[in-house]
Amino acid sequence: MDSKAGSTVAPRSAASELRVLLDSPEIAGLVCDLANTRWTGRPGYPLRAMVGVALAKSLYSIPTWTRTVALVREHDALREAIGGECPSVYAAYRFAAKLRVYSDLLDSCIARVLERLRAERPEFGRDLAIDASDLPAYANGQRYLSKNGPERKRYSDPDASWGHRSAVSTRKGGGGFYGFKVHAAVCARTDLPVAWQVETARAHESSFATALLDAAKDRGFAAETTALDMGYDTEAIHAACEARGSRPIIPLKQTPGVKRGDHRPPECEHGTWTFAGSDPARGAPKWRCPTGDCSPASRWIKADRLHPLVPRESKRWKSLYRGRGSVEREFGRLKNEWALLPLRVRGIERVRLHADLTILAKLASALAKTRTGPLLA
Repeated sequence: MDSKAGSTVAPRSAASELRVLLDSPEIAGLVCDLANTRWTGRPGYPLRAMVGVALAKSLYSIPTWTRTVALVREHDALREAIGGECPSVYAAYRFAAKLRVYSDLLDSCIARVLERLRAERPEFGRDLAIDASDLPAYANGQRYLSKNGPERKRYSDPDASWGHRSAVSTRKGGGGFYGFKVHAAVCARTDLPVAWQVETARAHESSFATALLDAAKDRGFAAETTALDMGYDTEAIHAACEARGSRPIIPLKQTPGVKRGDHRPPECEHGTWTFAGSDPARGAPKWRCPTGDCSPASRWIKADRLHPLVPRESKRWKSLYRGRGSVEREFGRLKNEWALLPLRVRGIERVRLHADLTILAKLASALAKTRTGPLLA
């Protein structure tokens, strides 16, 4: 079928998947909660149809409401899945505004989906990976209207700001961008988001690591380990992870202490001491003389940024740090397969709603798969 919306129509199974999502108790609960907010005026389009269009936008990886509504209007199976009636574009925008007002209902729905996923997969959220990724704004952030021209007095998205992003294989050199950042804690075992936060681009990633850990904990996830990249290597983040019962897995920056070798294991005339276990209650790892001839033959070293409870030299640390790639993979999937990018909304509240709906669709789809078969990231 050729799409008048300008996008390739997904396989018919995607419409069936949307029906399953709308019939799930978690999404049906959201529809019911939203129905309870209607108290006067015309009833408008059915809320099942409105929620269905919001989910279809991500399932079909469409960036705008206009193209999504156009697809629903011409797609018989999709229109059937949401109840037979296609909302107008204006109704879709009004519904988005309503969701921003009742964001607590959307948060409750996301919490129910996460809770059910955790019940289905007990290892879900046991090992986390935290990072941030760029969301270029739907706006021009240049300071001047033209080269050597007058300074810009009005920005189309004043909530966006300039930030830095790293180089990747498809974007050499990295550099600055104008927009937002999505900060996320992702399960390293299932590649599924546990907690996330959208902020303006100028905010540094390390400022939100603790908040993400707290958000994950509030949703019932007791992370045993948390993997982060070198940009999060601060004493405060190490202490925050340990205070929440999660072992930090973070490579070291080349600080003066690291250059002096303060992070290395103890040494003696018999050689380099070996790791002999750690005691979280004591808050210290134990190191032992390789021959046992020293007196004492072993000693405890207080855990800190330089000497974590999971030593960086161990196979376990290296295995856990490889799990950090899960957050990078998930960012790529959300952007390229679930229409997290390109942004076609302005204002941080609209961008946050867009991220919430995108991730809700991804999580609800994963939950549906756990009910019919193995969890597929």
